[in-house]
Amino acid sequence: MIVAKIKELLEVPRKVVITTHYKPDGDAIGSSLGLYNYLLKKGHAVTFIAPSDYPDFLQWMAGNEHVIEIQKDPVGSATAIEAAEIIFCLDFNRISRCESVAPHIAAAKGFKVNIDHHLEPESFCDLELTDPTASSTAELIYRFIVAMGDRALLDQDIAECIYTGIMTDTASFRFVSATAETYEVAADLIRAGARNYIAHEAIYDVWSEDRIRLVGYCTQEKMMVLNEFNTAIIGLSNAELNRFHHKTGDTEGIVNIPLSIKNIRLSVLFVERKGEVKISFRSKDDFSVRDFSDKYFEGGGHKNASGGRSSLSLEDTIKRFISLLPEYKAELTR
Repeated sequence: MIVAKIKELLEVPRKVVITTHYKPDGDAIGSSLGLYNYLLKKGHAVTFIAPSDYPDFLQWMAGNEHVIEIQKDPVGSATAIEAAEIIFCLDFNRISRCESVAPHIAAAKGFKVNIDHHLEPESFCDLELTDPTASSTAELIYRFIVAMGDRALLDQDIAECIYTGIMTDTASFRFVSATAETYEVAADLIRAGARNYIAHEAIYDVWSEDRIRLVGYCTQEKMMVLNEFNTAIIGLSNAELNRFHHKTGDTEGIVNIPLSIKNIRLSVLFVERKGEVKISFRSKDDFSVRDFSDKYFEGGGHKNASGGRSSLSLEDTIKRFISLLPEYKAELTR
């Protein structure tokens, strides 16, 4: 029923805007560019507006050269959103997550569609295609294209964007969210032309020397292993980021590294940025970092991968986190 309504709307050429969340990750960019290239192929006038910059290693996908960052072109972004007949909001469940784009989306008269896999979506769109059991929003974009009857339109550009979104949001298919269906989708994307080896190389094999040294510093100097709670934490100050000439995306994936340690079930990365502390949570098995981050750190996300924030100092934020662990000891060590 929902897809039928969208199909009806897209039967004639439309002015379409696609947007995603602030500081987009691989799933946000992959799903958005996958949809972007698909809708272009259908003959629509499409604009992809990013609420902020994003890592260099995500800028290889087809269509990236046409992405508009609202911070670089606020007038053009506002004009495109105001003129849009259809607006696709991808990979976020709360309108506030697209930050400076949010007021423009809220005021826009165009028909709004939310496609997302996060829990508890807000109702800020006219239609919602959401499934929290999906591995990624990119997987939902694949399902959407197939449900539209357009499997035959999948080409290398579209397939590689979608594949990249799935690959990054499942940590190369390592998370429990990578189901049998996810693997089937990935296989079909490869059949459609996605070069899985190119996607992997473009994301994981293009690190700068500074980023490599930052990761080494984190594991050697900054990682604290709390064996009593099967937990590991890393905290980075703004000064430490500057020491390694930090760029957007350089801390991506660091939070996953401690999970490679035997018996570690919870890994947390604390990063000091712009007067607050950004927090990344990762867990194994049944420990829900989404519930934990939502309760204590204004967070949200997925059961085993979530984010949060703190207005306390970096040191006090870490102290507060550690003080909470005894309450969860039985859950983390069983």
